Amino acid sequence: MNPVKKPQPLTQRKRVTMTPAAVRVLEAAGRLFYANGIHAVGVDRIAAEAGVTKKTLYDRFGSKEQLVVEYLAERDERWQAFLAARWDAVPKEPTARVLAVFDASHAWATEVGSRGCSMINAHAEINDPAHPAYPVLVGQKAWMLDLFTGLAEEWAPGRGAELGRTLLLLHEGALVAHGMKMFAEPVLHAREQARAVLAVAGGAG
Repeated sequence: MNPVKKPQPLTQRKRVTMTPAAVRVLEAAGRLFYANGIHAVGVDRIAAEAGVTKKTLYDRFGSKEQLVVEYLAERDERWQAFLAARWDAVPKEPTARVLAVFDASHAWATEVGSRGCSMINAHAEINDPAHPAYPVLVGQKAWMLDLFTGLAEEWAPGRGAELGRTLLLLHEGALVAHGMKMFAEPVLHAREQARAVLAVAGGAG
C-alpha cells in the first residue's frame, strides 16, 4: 500500500520545540480553540488551563499567533496519521481508497471532531493571508485536493482534476454539515455519493 503522501504547505511551517510545558499549553489551547473558537480564547485562559504562567507560554511559543499555527499543524498531522493507519487495511484499488478517506473522516468526526473541521472553523476567523496560520489552513485543503485528484486519476486517467474537485466538494461539504449538525451522518451520505460519482465516471476500479 502506498503511504499517504506528505503535505506540501504553501510556506514552510515554523515549529516549536515541544518541552513538557509546551505540550501542556498546546493541549490546552487545542481543546479551548476547538470548543470555543480562536478569537474567543485568550492566552491567560490557556495558561491557566495548562497550569503554566503566561510568561512560560510566551517563552515557548512567542505569540498567540504561533500557538494557533502549532494547534492547526498538530491537528493536521494527527489527521494524516489517522488516515494513514486506516489505509493499511484497504486494498490498493481506487474505489476502496477513495471511500476509505470518507470512512476515516467519519471515524474522525465521531471520535475527535464533533464540532466539524478545525481548518474550516479556523478559516471563519482567519482570512488574512498575512496571518502565520493561513498557509496551514489553505495548505491542508490543498493537500486534500491533491489526494483526491491523485486517487481520481488512478480511477479515470485524464479526469483526475475534474473528479478530484467533485470528491473534495463532497468531502468538505459533509464536514460542514457535520459541524452544523444539519442531518445525521453527512459524511457517510457523502461517501455513497462519492461511490456514485465514481460509478458514473467509469474507470479502472
